[in-house]
Amino acid sequence: MAKRHYGLMPQITDFESLYRAHLQARRGKQDRAEVLRFSQDLEGNLFQLQREITEGTYRTGEYRYFRVFEPKERTVAALPYRDRVAQHALIGTIEPIFERTFHSDSYACRPGKGMHAGADKAQQFLRQVERGHGRVYVLKADISKYFASIDHGVLKRLFRRRIGCPQTIAMLDEIIDSSAVEGDLAPKGLPIGNLTSQLAANVYLHELDDYVKHGLRERRYIRYMDDFCVIHHDKARLHQIRAQIEHFLWDQLRLKTNHKTQVFPVSKARGRGLDFLGYKIWPHARRVRKDSVLRMRKKLRHLQRQYAVGAIELDEVRQVVASWIGHASHADSQNLRKELLGSVVFKRNA
Repeated sequence: MAKRHYGLMPQITDFESLYRAHLQARRGKQDRAEVLRFSQDLEGNLFQLQREITEGTYRTGEYRYFRVFEPKERTVAALPYRDRVAQHALIGTIEPIFERTFHSDSYACRPGKGMHAGADKAQQFLRQVERGHGRVYVLKADISKYFASIDHGVLKRLFRRRIGCPQTIAMLDEIIDSSAVEGDLAPKGLPIGNLTSQLAANVYLHELDDYVKHGLRERRYIRYMDDFCVIHHDKARLHQIRAQIEHFLWDQLRLKTNHKTQVFPVSKARGRGLDFLGYKIWPHARRVRKDSVLRMRKKLRHLQRQYAVGAIELDEVRQVVASWIGHASHADSQNLRKELLGSVVFKRNA
């Protein structure tokens, strides 16, 4: 039986905890107007937040929605700054409780994990299967509309397995309910952009991790948020696993895989690699995905135009380039980097 944790509210509402949450929430955003306003009476605002959370009167503020287009089009939700502080304080207390239960092959939004580590492990699994059997097949799957499909009732039950503190549960429930659609008999969906949504998404699909690892006893399984794969030498076995996973997802979590989910061979000779975490991966090779290269070309042209008219400085250009090089350097991309970066010259208009 899972261990439940009680008496968490003093850790969340401790003034030092709230102050640390403020420092985390403002990182990279110190010059924004709402951060400056909150900081003008920092002590008073933190004490007010402390009182509301302690007394159970805290309510999540109004969401502001906007669209982003990279790496794909999504609607992102942003909360007022004080709510982001509250969520940092909450997550700082409860995340370690769940983190120690998560499987090592879950890589999204976790300390010491990330896309590059996940790609390394996927390639390791491909090599192991090829070395042992001479052929490699992959079940590659994505959850259809994952964040929008998370069932609130199921999520609350999963949080209650580990959290026994009534005040903390009430705060979690309030945040979850803040994104519910009015009149929905079975509320579902979490806003992309909430700090709590990242943890909730991992808590929710930890159930899938458990099922695949322990129920199906598949060792070569890896997940990055709602994107996951199983690597095996037996194509028929992977089709069986797919059917079992899809039944489990709907029966236990009310989720479905999307139309891109499939079983296929990984073969360098046929040009078919595992498309995962921004790379095309084979057992002994890795390339940057074509759409990533196209986005970078487009971004460089945009930066070039901005720099030409004096809208940005070279330091801003260097930050973007360094970030992409960091990603590309985890693939076989030396020639690509030379060609791409050598084709762009930054100069001011006369």
